[in-house]
Amino acid sequence: MKRTRHERASAPTNVGGVDMSAPPRAGAGAFWSDGETRLDTGRPRTSRNGAVAFAVVVFAAAFVAVLVVAQLATGGVGLAALVFAALAGWLASSSVHIVLEWEKAVVLRFGKFNRVAGPGIVFTWPIVEFYTLRVDQRVSATYFGAEETLTSDLVPVNVDAVLFWMVWSAKNAAVEVEDYASAVSWIAQTAMRKAIGRATVAELATRRDQLDEELKGVIEEKLNPWGISIIDVEVRDIVIPKELQCAMAQEAVAERKKSARMVLAEAERDISEMLSDAARVYGGENDAMRLRTMHLAYESVEQSGGTLVVPSAFSEGFVEQSSARQEKGGSKAGVSTEGEG
Repeated sequence: MKRTRHERASAPTNVGGVDMSAPPRAGAGAFWSDGETRLDTGRPRTSRNGAVAFAVVVFAAAFVAVLVVAQLATGGVGLAALVFAALAGWLASSSVHIVLEWEKAVVLRFGKFNRVAGPGIVFTWPIVEFYTLRVDQRVSATYFGAEETLTSDLVPVNVDAVLFWMVWSAKNAAVEVEDYASAVSWIAQTAMRKAIGRATVAELATRRDQLDEELKGVIEEKLNPWGISIIDVEVRDIVIPKELQCAMAQEAVAERKKSARMVLAEAERDISEMLSDAARVYGGENDAMRLRTMHLAYESVEQSGGTLVVPSAFSEGFVEQSSARQEKGGSKAGVSTEGEG
């Protein structure tokens, strides 16, 4: 997919793998001669200037050689000699070729596949043979994406990704498909749209690795018969509409509060079980609850580092209970004494 609208000049702000920043800006990519959109890094790229210069030199050498022979043979250079020299130069330049180290040349003979040649100097028979395509066998990076694609929960999202691939069979890439680079882009975009339609927004945000693996498997299955191998697929950005960002943030906060309350409830349950055991030791649940109250008061003072003001009833509960027990014990002792008397 040839696009420039959604290419970024800098890395966006992501929250949980989801881009919450402003709409994407254009200008980070540029169209190249092969029609693909690539990231402009400002660094020089490899070129075929040397191979082109070699072809020009071969043409010029053949042209000059024919003119020198005509000059020596006839004593002058006429129109026929110029035409013959130009024809000889064209035949020579079309017979000797330079194929770069990372390229393969697909040679046809009378329109039928003959061989894959290169790298280095490649010789072909004039008119009879020609190479129709030079296949770059280096790793290529293709930017692709899906705009306004609905997820399974009907949320429109924009997803951008980068596909890393290479051609392992120059013959299949030249014979089986018309334009393999465009085919890679279109198949990648179609596979991404289908994958997004099967997932929810939450799954896209939390399962990016699974999405990468799924896309890689689907794309490689379709491109492998064309001699193309997929190295990796990396999802770059997941852009959610601004209208849903607030709702998703509130949902995330609610989930965190729910988890925190559940943890506190579990901790309270464990504490209550331990207090029940302590109550049996103290001889009653009322004592255990008073003990728990004292623990809570101690924790609040320890965390705040301040002074805790306690109502008189809080301390009187223990005093009254203790006094009641003493009075009860005294009365029993009195009865026992009177009986003895």
